[in-house]
Amino acid sequence: MYFNFRSESCIDKIFCYFWMMKKFEKQFIVSLLLLLVISCNRSDVLNTEKTNPESTAQKEVEVNSNELESQVQEDQLVVVPKGMESLVDIQKVDPSILVELKYATEDNFMKRVLYHDIKQVYLQKDVAERLSKCQTYLKKLHPEYTLLVYDGARPLHVQQQMWDGLDTIPVVERTKFVSNPANGSIHNYGAAVDLTICDENKIPLDMGAGYDDIRKIAYPRLEAQFLASGELTEKHIENRELLRTVMASQKFTNIATEWWHFNACSRVKAKELYAIIQ
Repeated sequence: MYFNFRSESCIDKIFCYFWMMKKFEKQFIVSLLLLLVISCNRSDVLNTEKTNPESTAQKEVEVNSNELESQVQEDQLVVVPKGMESLVDIQKVDPSILVELKYATEDNFMKRVLYHDIKQVYLQKDVAERLSKCQTYLKKLHPEYTLLVYDGARPLHVQQQMWDGLDTIPVVERTKFVSNPANGSIHNYGAAVDLTICDENKIPLDMGAGYDDIRKIAYPRLEAQFLASGELTEKHIENRELLRTVMASQKFTNIATEWWHFNACSRVKAKELYAIIQ
């Protein structure tokens, strides 16, 4: 084919040269052009970032903001109830301890929800740490067993509701089950805990009387009497004694009228060490 280069435009001449090239030469030229285009595009991106550093910085801020927002959302899932800011969630101290917060449900002697804002069991930090050591001790004795906590810190206004809910019971008898809010319960200082022991299937051990059982069969001081009558068995007593042994390892004391209730200290000491939870 013949081309009259003098009569052709510059672009036409280039096209003609290209047409007469060999196949490998054409491929080489095409490759060079592609590399040139890619290089130019990359250069434009870099120049944009250099001339507009805020764009890159903004992207980094957005990533960090998203990570922070995610963390904040996780933290906001658990809101510490008012008045309990100085206390700790027992499961944050020891996740192996089980919790079934009875007063956040209707499964309690009042048959209604008393804790509307409280969703975890809270205790004074030193009390929670002692309870964790009780859990460790229990695991040494029975690796398959674990503590199950029913209640911990309790606001005073809830204590008042409990007290008023049993107003048909004479005061002398009522104080054996619910502390008079005028004096304050050790629960109201975050220094008492209600609990039991679960087996390997997370089923509470049989104590011969349930949690919040107001009957005298729940009284530790009357266990011998109910054992003699056959209303309590040796196994019931054995389970209760195991719980008392575990709690006594950290100097928790059981009260005489509730097998599940343990104090970390006396009421006098609690008033001295801690603020009451309103």
